[in-house]
Amino acid sequence: MIKNICMIGLGYIGLPTATLFASKRCSVIGVDVVPEVVDTINQGKIHIVEPELDSLVHAAVTEGYLKAALIPEPADAFLVAVPTPFKDNYHPDVSYIEAAVKAIAPVLQPGNIVVLESTSPVGTTEQLEGWLSEARPDLSFPTQVGDNSDIHIAYCPERVLPGKVVHELVKNDRIIGGLSQKSTDLAIELYKVFVEGRCITTNARTAEMCKLTENSFRDVNIAFANELSIICEKLDINVWELIALANRHPRVNILQPGAGVGGHCIAVDPWLSLQKTLMKRV
Repeated sequence: MIKNICMIGLGYIGLPTATLFASKRCSVIGVDVVPEVVDTINQGKIHIVEPELDSLVHAAVTEGYLKAALIPEPADAFLVAVPTPFKDNYHPDVSYIEAAVKAIAPVLQPGNIVVLESTSPVGTTEQLEGWLSEARPDLSFPTQVGDNSDIHIAYCPERVLPGKVVHELVKNDRIIGGLSQKSTDLAIELYKVFVEGRCITTNARTAEMCKLTENSFRDVNIAFANELSIICEKLDINVWELIALANRHPRVNILQPGAGVGGHCIAVDPWLSLQKTLMKRV
């Protein structure tokens, strides 16, 4: 049974996820590289704005189920939720994931599962396994021996909306892609500690691409609504009325125009899905 969890990254996804595990009386250590973040959480406070989270963190810390630290400790399960921005020419920067992996490698033990949650280019979960196998040649991994591996590895991206993170982490379905069947099964066992939505399984690469596809779809739909707004302004048409009329069609659901694509996900993820194509052009 998975009772001890180590969450690497205590941002908008990592902290709520760690807290929900702690709310189910799992022993959780959250790891972050920023000392102020660690100190704040250990005081039972939060450094981000998210409804419901402050009271949950306070309760988890007070009851002793959640603590924060600068370095990982041994656990049954390790989850990685760190940023994946892009560099020049829209090349994905997976250095945060690599750093997280190298930080947990020394404390890994046979039977552990490592789950990558960060939005990542296709193939990153396999790359994560490669980094771990280099750091811990004494352990075996899924692509080497399958279900009989010492360490199990899976990919499971978050699918939440800021402002509703706590609710959606619990209620939304999760896509889980293990590097072996045993990895997938353990990941399901892990998330079912608090997830009430379905855990839908696939392979790691498809799970990685699924997350990128979801956000790329959102990107296209936001862009379409904003293009409509620009066109309607030039043609002296009320875009709000136009969209309301068009949406009366049973198979049309146009979004409302806004300021454009923003945030740390939707504007980045379409480029991550194209990383192989971009690399070939260089």
